Amino acid sequence: MEERAKVIEGYVLRIRYRNENNGYTVLVLDTRYGEWTCVGTFAMVSEGQYLEVTGIEQDNPTYQETQFKVFSYVEKRPEDLLGMERYLGSGVIKGVGEALAKRIVKKFKLDTFRIIEEEPERLAEVKGISEKKAESIAIQFVELKEVRDAMVFLAGYNIPSHYAVKIYEMYGDEMYNILRDNPYRLAEDVSGIGFRVADEIAKKVGIPADSEFRIAAGMQYAMTMAGGLGYTYLLKDMLIKQAAGYLNTSLQDDILPDILDKLVMDGKLIAKRNDDELRVYTPLMYYSELKVAKMVLELDDVYDENSAPEISDDTISKIENGLGVKLDELQKDAIIEPSRHGVTIVTGGPGTGKTTVINGIIRYFEMQGMELLLAAPTGRAAKRMKEATGYEAMTIHRLLEISGDPSSDMHFKFERNHDNPLEADVVIIDEVSMVDILLMNSLLDAIASGTRLILVGDVNQLPSVGPGNVLKDLISSGVFATVRLMHIYRQDEDSRIVTNAHMINAGEQIPFDNKSKDFFFISRRNPAEIAEEVVSLVKERMPNYVGVTSNEIQVLTPMKKGDVGSIILNSLLQKSVNPPSKDKHEKDSGKFTFREGDKVMQIRNNYKLEWVLEDETGYEIDKGTGVFNGDVGVITHISDYAEEVTVEFDEGHKVIYPFSFLDELTLAYAVTVHKSQGSEYPVVVIPLVQGPPVLYTRNLLYTAVTRAKKCVVIVGDVNAVATMINNNNEQKRYSGLKDAILTTRI
Repeated sequence: MEERAKVIEGYVLRIRYRNENNGYTVLVLDTRYGEWTCVGTFAMVSEGQYLEVTGIEQDNPTYQETQFKVFSYVEKRPEDLLGMERYLGSGVIKGVGEALAKRIVKKFKLDTFRIIEEEPERLAEVKGISEKKAESIAIQFVELKEVRDAMVFLAGYNIPSHYAVKIYEMYGDEMYNILRDNPYRLAEDVSGIGFRVADEIAKKVGIPADSEFRIAAGMQYAMTMAGGLGYTYLLKDMLIKQAAGYLNTSLQDDILPDILDKLVMDGKLIAKRNDDELRVYTPLMYYSELKVAKMVLELDDVYDENSAPEISDDTISKIENGLGVKLDELQKDAIIEPSRHGVTIVTGGPGTGKTTVINGIIRYFEMQGMELLLAAPTGRAAKRMKEATGYEAMTIHRLLEISGDPSSDMHFKFERNHDNPLEADVVIIDEVSMVDILLMNSLLDAIASGTRLILVGDVNQLPSVGPGNVLKDLISSGVFATVRLMHIYRQDEDSRIVTNAHMINAGEQIPFDNKSKDFFFISRRNPAEIAEEVVSLVKERMPNYVGVTSNEIQVLTPMKKGDVGSIILNSLLQKSVNPPSKDKHEKDSGKFTFREGDKVMQIRNNYKLEWVLEDETGYEIDKGTGVFNGDVGVITHISDYAEEVTVEFDEGHKVIYPFSFLDELTLAYAVTVHKSQGSEYPVVVIPLVQGPPVLYTRNLLYTAVTRAKKCVVIVGDVNAVATMINNNNEQKRYSGLKDAILTTRI
């Protein structure tokens, strides 16, 4: 039988713990029944406040005590002298301590609060209070009441307390008018509140479905969602269709175009005609592409290839001797071109010697006495780069010295920019196919004129998760020196990972004879049988065969949903690889039950989360901020008391997630191929059934196969594999960087 909620009230004696990010609080309430430990979300609370709380009793075995789980609460004004003293002396009002609080209450007794509100000048009658201090006390007292009233008001719209605080801090008392007239402003102004939340609030306050504010917000939401799909712009007709779908209403055909025109006139969207099509951008996307085009052209134009000194055969020989390899002509070109150009692009598939070229470039410029910096988009890619070159490499975010910035809407900034550029003669970026237009904009902004930029990546892989198609647009513009590595080097006689990857990329069918040591196909057609086979491979067979742990094996699937999608496979794999145990704490986040020992992935960039790096003794040796989309780690600790989850990522960075941030994590035993970009795994298992042609493409299969270092296992329908290899119709991604480069260059 479910326990009925009850009400208790009392003074906040002390606050044991408070998470300022989500309002979760553990406090001790002094009630007529004794002291109670209360746990729950409190918008604002301080010692000395008198609260009436509603909730249930629950046992906490970890701390061996009975706690009161709070569902809701209201603050009551103390009506007795002791309560007034406690409240005023709690520290909630700056400048008033326990002793001064006693004197105030002794002077005005039960009339104390009325005096503060209505006759604050009389506070100066108390020893130790000047007229200026009396005014300050009164202002703080009234402000506290206003904030509490605002929290109660916003709670009526089911707005979580941590959002409510943001809303009040953003608007103050103007909040009431905004919620009444145009709650869609919240989606624009307040981080974390999107169109969906604002739309729910609008319905509650009676904003009509055909409101101009609502239509405009829906159109801007459609543009935001387009960015999430990788587009930097939408065609006008596409935007109107998408917006109508999100608004879910039958509006007259002329209303949406009229609102679009108004948004363009107001500068909230930008419309540009290109040949016969009208492209619509957000200002952020439009100016990012324009700035990238301008900056990359300026970097390239510094050097005249005709006046560059020739690299002698003797220099090439020294580089070859240092590397212990014989370079082919394309590899030599890839080393020579950066000496002749400001911007050079090196692209090639697996095994074609991209790492050898990077090492050759490093050796050449070191021979010239130049300073180099190396970076990649992800921690894993940077780690691989460092291991392959022996040269320090870091993520692009760390290279640009990311830091928190509360004044920014995105709560971060890069310390390195045009005013504080990177100190290097040469910058080499690997895995550039992963770099989106926004990150490229920030990177170029921090590269001073005269610095050589070398971009390395595989243009045949899937494009970046973020907006834009940077590497492909740079190459297809035809403006920048580009070397395509063709010859395959990294393959053993009985190895087929590299060979099959290139066959897939060329549209050739791969053999399924299972005669190699590192590429296998297991034929299954029934989705349940495929899933069962995947679990068996991850749990037992591949760890024994390759000599790795289950967590080092990555299942890559084309989709999140479906019978062999990442959602179902994660559930099955978690039950098998990391089953429930009385020794492991758990947390149900709604979508998942996270458990200590689980493999997890960050699914969006968070520039505020702090990480620490410790040595083997637990001593902190480094710290910073920022966890990024695609970072993979393991849950090492879950604290119900502190409502926190600790994750240790691949680089050893430990990050503490408040429970309210768990929507940024997903189980990562199985992930989509898109989420695997820039990563390499010892073993990759790929479950395949027949799927939608728009998703089941050649380059998706190619990207999945090229993530593996030691072994690939495809489990599924042989016809699905053949169909994907034959399907070279990549999903159209609208990006305008190529056109911006060509237009700017004229």
